[in-house]
Amino acid sequence: MLTSYYTVKESGIHEISIQKSRFIAHLSRATSEEEAIEFIEQIKKEHWNATHNCSAYLIGENDQVQKANDDGEPSGTAGVPMLEVLKKRRLKDTVAVVTRYFGGVKLGAGGLIRAYGSAVSEGLNAIGVV
Repeated sequence: MLTSYYTVKESGIHEISIQKSRFIAHLSRATSEEEAIEFIEQIKKEHWNATHNCSAYLIGENDQVQKANDDGEPSGTAGVPMLEVLKKRRLKDTVAVVTRYFGGVKLGAGGLIRAYGSAVSEGLNAIGVV
């Protein structure tokens, strides 16, 4: 059992704009895969008219459960970069959903990877890690 670990300070939202697209990062704690899925479904219902609701989560003290979902974005350009940010920050029991409202400018694969990674990273900075 871990005596201490990093996770998000509290549930929160942070928005960034890149090339007229809105990227809204939703972050929360989740101690089980069921909690993470429930949080993701809640965000999808709330932003049902968004272009994409991409998600990633890490659950367990050894990151036993790791999932990433691109939700229609090109494979590997959304969920995986989000998951990598969570791993690099050494977070545990954390779920992230980034909602994208398309602004009319295509970003390309590299642009999408940077955008989704930045949304999660800036969201973590704004909300805080404990």
